[in-house]
Amino acid sequence: MPYRHLKEKTLEFLYRNTHFTKSELEALFVMYRRLVTAGQAAAPATVIGQPVPKVDGIDQNTFRDVMHNTFDLVTEDVILDRVWLTWERGANGGEGALKFEAWARGLSKLLRGSDEERRAHCFAVYDLNADGYITRDEMFTLLKNSLLKQPGDEDPDEGVRDLVELVLKKMDVDKDGKVSVEDYKEAVEQEPLLLEAFGQCLPSKRQAATFLKNLTTKQ
Repeated sequence: MPYRHLKEKTLEFLYRNTHFTKSELEALFVMYRRLVTAGQAAAPATVIGQPVPKVDGIDQNTFRDVMHNTFDLVTEDVILDRVWLTWERGANGGEGALKFEAWARGLSKLLRGSDEERRAHCFAVYDLNADGYITRDEMFTLLKNSLLKQPGDEDPDEGVRDLVELVLKKMDVDKDGKVSVEDYKEAVEQEPLLLEAFGQCLPSKRQAATFLKNLTTKQ
């Protein structure tokens, strides 16, 4: 049976390890329980006649809804999938449903993260194969859906390839044909707009501020 109240030990741990106040964490827990309950109610009870165990945590469909509707992250599917996959779940987390601790720590980075936390989050999302580099192919995959195809374009991919080369020129500081963590950090420090160069993966500051303001007044 999942616990209904936030344990004092968990509250203290998250207060020390996130950018949230205790009252914000308690409000986030209420939101979390509501999301889990709604997700369980929406899930099919059986599949091909077999009962489906209830997911005790935030599943991917619920996660996508929250990112879209609450944080206005209207972004490409490939980005949203990466935000889900790269969300840190802790030692026993794997890639499954998000428990409360992982949910709170991830939201802390998204909503109140330091520059370093925000950079690390975006880089992990864009590094599609998690090899420590954002390559030309990965840039192409990330950018190809964000450009509107012009009628009469003989080769719509050509515009994407041009954009990739343009971004590489700005971000590939050591000129080795790919963007490392260090390249990315240096480029973003010089030009902060490059933080989300390959697609939106953070809520806007306005959206984050609105959410945090409403968080403790709604409960």
